Amino acid sequence: MAQLKITQVRGLVGTKQNQRDSMRTLGLHKIRQTVVRPDAPEVRGLVNTVRHLVTVEEVD
Repeated sequence: MAQLKITQVRGLVGTKQNQRDSMRTLGLHKIRQTVVRPDAPEVRGLVNTVRHLVTVEEVD
């Protein structure tokens, strides 16, 4: 199964609470922090919520 490499590129100051919750659920807390998550619909939904705060790459 494919993996998603998610990197936080912007801070959370001034964002909505649901966006902060999504970032915490993904496991991101600091700018330039990177996590690898499975490519699942749940993860894609979280990434879609914060797409302006993160970059996403597919990893095999």
